[in-house]
Amino acid sequence: MAALLIWAISVIAQRWMYPDIQQTDSSNTQPFANYHDPRFILFQISLNLLRGIIVLTTLAYISTQFPQTRHWNRQLRDVLIESLTSDLFPLGNNVYSLLDLIILIALLVVVFTLARSIKRMLRLRVLSITGLSRAAQETIALIANYGFVLIGTLVILQVWGLDISSLTVFAGVLGVGIGLGIQGIAKEFVSGLVLIFERPIQVGDFVEVSDLMGTVEHISVRSTEIATLDRVSVILPNSRFLEGEVVNWSHGNPISRLHIPAGVAYGANLELVREALLNAAKQHSDVLSIPPPNVFFLGFGNSSLDFDLLVWISEPRKQFQIKSDLYFLIYQQFQDKGIEIPFPQRDLHLRTGNFPLELTQQLNQSLTQWFKKDASDNGKNNGP
Repeated sequence: MAALLIWAISVIAQRWMYPDIQQTDSSNTQPFANYHDPRFILFQISLNLLRGIIVLTTLAYISTQFPQTRHWNRQLRDVLIESLTSDLFPLGNNVYSLLDLIILIALLVVVFTLARSIKRMLRLRVLSITGLSRAAQETIALIANYGFVLIGTLVILQVWGLDISSLTVFAGVLGVGIGLGIQGIAKEFVSGLVLIFERPIQVGDFVEVSDLMGTVEHISVRSTEIATLDRVSVILPNSRFLEGEVVNWSHGNPISRLHIPAGVAYGANLELVREALLNAAKQHSDVLSIPPPNVFFLGFGNSSLDFDLLVWISEPRKQFQIKSDLYFLIYQQFQDKGIEIPFPQRDLHLRTGNFPLELTQQLNQSLTQWFKKDASDNGKNNGP
């Protein structure tokens, strides 16, 4: 019966449980990609634990059916019960056994698992239909997760028989340890709380931190995950967003203005240049018509007349692609209208000296001797 039960559990897990876990992440195309999923690992541990319980129960039952093993079974059972229920360590006014500790760990695991399930349910089932922004949904789900863990842990400790007031000494020691040994973690924790509640940056914002530009994917109490334009995930400590300069292109209003510098050759028709730049801006679908594009004449450069095309966009993360497209369109407009794009020009001035050249006396004597020698050689070669 035990063998049949283990076989039935394996069949049910293979047909029902495994497909459900595989379907939760449809983006994985590799057949064994989910083997590193925490849910799959937890399910596999639970399945093996259930099989082990069935095997141990079966062996214990079989051992009671024979007189030779019944005594050993009773002794082993007494030893296990004594080991699990004997008092091991005191805490406060109570003394706890190994079984109490196992129960506490199991209850805490249940609390953390329920907290993650509640967070996932709020984000996917409840908050997704409220019309709130992605950042607000992530913040509410995160607060609910930490709140459930905190309240659940306190309730379990109270039900377990631990007086919360007895943890004051431990809390004091922990506070000293945070202040002395783990100042960095405490600093990032406080910075994370400031980011979560003050919300200078939110999930989904396009930000620029030092030389990094990307979209905020996740904010926790310790770090923030940013997905760059190359789709590389970068984990930054939260203090980076509070201590340094951060450019948030999506804060409040995602509409921003781009500067497209352009230069034309001297002698070009300025009205045609203005018309070409505005036509290039109007041809791009991502450039907003309100506010309208504008062209500024910046001044007279060394080799060109410098202009600046100003356009407004609503998707800051596409600014590099928009700039590239606009430069293609501007070049095509200049070609169609016969506007010359300049290249660096340099004027070369030569200073002239005095003519005839003034020679030194030594050089004059050397040249005279050379001419005389050359004339005598020519006379000898010609003959009488």
